[in-house]
Amino acid sequence: MSTLSSIGPALDQLADLARHDTQLVSDPTSPASSLLVRLSQVPDRRKRRGRRHNLVVVLVLAACATLVVGNNSVAAIWQWSAGAPQEVLKRIGARRDPLRGRYLVPSERTFRRVLTDADADALDLATRGFAANVIRGAAPVPVVPRTPGPVEREERRALQRANERPAPPGLLPAVAVDGKVARGSGTRLRKPVFLLGAISHVTGVVLGQRQVPDKTGEGSKVGALLAPLDAAGMVFTLDALHTNKKTARLITEDLHAHYVLTHKGNQPNALTAAHAALSGTNADWVQTSAVEDDRGHGRTERRSIRTTPADDTVFPGARQVFRIRRDVGDLDNAWTTKEIVYGITSLPDSLASPEHLNCYQRQHWTVENRLHWTRDMTFQEDSSQLKTGTAPRALTSLRNLAINTFRLAGRANIAHARRDLHRHDDVFAAFGI
Repeated sequence: MSTLSSIGPALDQLADLARHDTQLVSDPTSPASSLLVRLSQVPDRRKRRGRRHNLVVVLVLAACATLVVGNNSVAAIWQWSAGAPQEVLKRIGARRDPLRGRYLVPSERTFRRVLTDADADALDLATRGFAANVIRGAAPVPVVPRTPGPVEREERRALQRANERPAPPGLLPAVAVDGKVARGSGTRLRKPVFLLGAISHVTGVVLGQRQVPDKTGEGSKVGALLAPLDAAGMVFTLDALHTNKKTARLITEDLHAHYVLTHKGNQPNALTAAHAALSGTNADWVQTSAVEDDRGHGRTERRSIRTTPADDTVFPGARQVFRIRRDVGDLDNAWTTKEIVYGITSLPDSLASPEHLNCYQRQHWTVENRLHWTRDMTFQEDSSQLKTGTAPRALTSLRNLAINTFRLAGRANIAHARRDLHRHDDVFAAFGI
């Protein structure tokens, strides 16, 4: 099974996707791209009086501009869009000036006003819907040109890691869930925007996003984030903040999925029970343990896991508890630090061996390494000073769309891929425009 198809079931029941997919497939002569169709469904909340440019024109140009290196602000997005070819502006429905006979690009002020008052939930649905189209084959896979020469370093490393440390067979489609604050979006009177996101372990495709009041409000939005997904049979990995009975019941009973949660002090009884159940020497756990060694980035790491069965008396839906010990050292194999964490999962041992649980826990960091870090470092999200209305979240949605586009195109290094887009025509072609 390909990595693209492995997360297809997670997107099969996104609201209103089927109708748009039918339109795209049933009319192969239609010039509209999948992204154009998706973004055209975002409602325009501006007053009709004085409206000069269609909302979809602003959103399509902003989405395309975000693919290109340096376009991390509204001003940069408008400046790049101002150079869009006339034939492209015609295809996306741009306004035509009858006196000059030219199609017009909205002003920077229009870009800023639209993004400030965008329907953020609808925009998130539209952008992840584009990924759904590609994954299910209703839209072509994006093509991003490559600079001639040797294979880029990060892609070589990704291939090397896959060969040296293959995932254990039988892993279920898994999704990591975690939140991130847009640090530059806050003021003295208003908290910064905090966004809860979900990302596929394997492909790194962003599956959803929801805004929450702050870090402590993540739990209240987990259901809204995961509800649009056809999550049956999937595995959700979450940090200790979400280790509560409400989330466990939501995942196992409402979504018919599985969880892998980390124990800390917020569930003292369950943590105490796990500590007692998993005590003993390594010799006592030979049959239900596994060890994984890693070497790179100037250090060595060893992850040792032991597991034991559990039931609903420990935690809702629980089937196993586990303990992971992380030993980290220098390249000379001298261990310098040790950390022990406890966790709980609804996966029975018939679906998840110690090797599987070790892999799920390790891959949970996809949300940090391939989403939060990418938006911070590649798109300079934390340096943005946008604070007004929905603009911070709208730009984040467009960055998620760009991340998905590059990942679906098979690019491992998104910063490198952004630099490969030199021509406007190449950018619009990536979305079939």
